[in-house]
Amino acid sequence: MPTFMSAIVVTEAGDTSVLQAQSLTRPSCAPNEVLVRIFAAGVNPVDTKARQRGGLLGDPTAFIPGCDGAGIIEAIGSEVEHYQVGDAVFYCYGGIGQASGNYAEFTCVPEQYIAHKPTACNMAQAAAAPLVLISAWESLFDRARLQAGQTLFITGGTGGVGHVAIQLAKEAGCRVICTVSSEEKADLARSLGADAVIDRTQEDVVAAVMEWTDGAGVDLLFDTVGGETLPPLISSVANYGTVVSLLQFPDTLDWAQLRLKNITLAQELMLSPMLLNDYAAAEHQAAILEECAELMTQDKLTVHIDTVLPLAEAAQAHQRIELGQTTGKLVLDCTDGTLDHD
Repeated sequence: MPTFMSAIVVTEAGDTSVLQAQSLTRPSCAPNEVLVRIFAAGVNPVDTKARQRGGLLGDPTAFIPGCDGAGIIEAIGSEVEHYQVGDAVFYCYGGIGQASGNYAEFTCVPEQYIAHKPTACNMAQAAAAPLVLISAWESLFDRARLQAGQTLFITGGTGGVGHVAIQLAKEAGCRVICTVSSEEKADLARSLGADAVIDRTQEDVVAAVMEWTDGAGVDLLFDTVGGETLPPLISSVANYGTVVSLLQFPDTLDWAQLRLKNITLAQELMLSPMLLNDYAAAEHQAAILEECAELMTQDKLTVHIDTVLPLAEAAQAHQRIELGQTTGKLVLDCTDGTLDHD
């Protein structure tokens, strides 16, 4: 096994120029960790935010970004109980500061965060999945308690989390409407099961939602976009409905309207186990990945990959995300070009 590895390092807070290729010493496992030879790393908006801020944990002078990874276990710590050398795994861990991320050839991951790779997926598909699967699942089922027969409105229906949420909600027996920004994205949303699609660049979104619900509003508004796009949409939520957002709620929300309609607000941050060092929560997220892996094996759930790029082109991946040029997920090939992503 090599002593050194290739990695992309954030050398300081800044634009994409701070993503630098370096040769680093291969990491060693703590007792509860596994060493993963990374085949592919998913790229997420949080990666760009960590780069811009110089990390979300502490104030590191340099760190390896990337929360999502998939690969093969090369070694295990003395306390690891449920995994063996040679197991194919996927996970969301590291990449936001103190723990090394997945824009690299190797990383160490606590056992509590990992799950067995779906047998139906190649490594690129598996690496694209963890953060968006966990975010969508926790938002719909842990935060909103979504039930069969309910109506769901998703903003950003073909984004990383949004396109997974469509599929999970349909599998749960719900009706789904979502926003998109082009006819191409509308076709994708429909192919994933959306019952209705709104082109936000051409239509009055609230009016379309209210027409679709015969004036009642939706049971759940799932906001994956955030910012000032959210406040106008509150009127599309039914009385006693729920709003879940992946982003912090803006101060401009109409709190009187929310109270009058008895609307429940919830926020989802799937990074909490890492930020709070909460292994119990991490194990819950790993269980979500195992559940989703079974759905993927049954061909009931898929993660749409926009593009697979070489590890050396991480800066391009960040640029595309920041410009809003992706549909679904971007993935980095962390091998020497031998990654199977067909």
